[in-house]
Amino acid sequence: MNASLTPRRTTHGRRNQHAPFKRLAAAALSLALASATAMGADIKAPKGTYKNDPYHSSLTFKIDHMGLSHYTARFTKFNATLDFDPAKLANSSVTVSVDPTSVRTDFSGDFKALQKDSPYKTFDEQIARDNKFLNADKFSTVTFKSTKVVQTGETLKVTGDLTFLGVTKPVTLLGSVVGSLEKHPFLGKGVVGFSATGTVKRSDWGMIGTQSFLGDDVTIIFEGEFDQQ
Repeated sequence: MNASLTPRRTTHGRRNQHAPFKRLAAAALSLALASATAMGADIKAPKGTYKNDPYHSSLTFKIDHMGLSHYTARFTKFNATLDFDPAKLANSSVTVSVDPTSVRTDFSGDFKALQKDSPYKTFDEQIARDNKFLNADKFSTVTFKSTKVVQTGETLKVTGDLTFLGVTKPVTLLGSVVGSLEKHPFLGKGVVGFSATGTVKRSDWGMIGTQSFLGDDVTIIFEGEFDQQ
């Protein structure tokens, strides 16, 4: 056989066949690092102490109702204080205090006709005060205090202690910065907006006795703006 016609074995292609994948991985890593840096760079609100704006904040929760729907209610009285570091969000912290008597379900039916023997006047009052629910007569405040913030790209993993029904346990919320202003056009000071959500098992805090028709998992959702103090 003519040697000039015999195919030659080369290793050049094999050495370079993984090069595109390596370049792709490097690009993905660079993009992830850049987005984490950019998130801090894009935040315009200055470092400092912030409090939630009650007119532009909401705290709602969802719970499974008999496997039919995600029943949703909200709290109308809560305070949140944010120690904010835009250059390094992991250095930030937040504390939240909630008044359980401010729970609102928007139940519009005739509660007393449906619950003639109830000691409560409204469905909201029952949810707030009954010892199977929020038990506000005994436990007047629900609190959350962050202990750690981890930033991954645009996501913030906020871990903290939730005190509810006299029990304190750690929970983790996933959050993000929605937007910010160095100077609010009406307030003349820094403003930053956050979203946060997380799911807890209410039985872990001792709320039991209603799981036959209400789910154990409760999803918490916060949306709101914080004003610089």
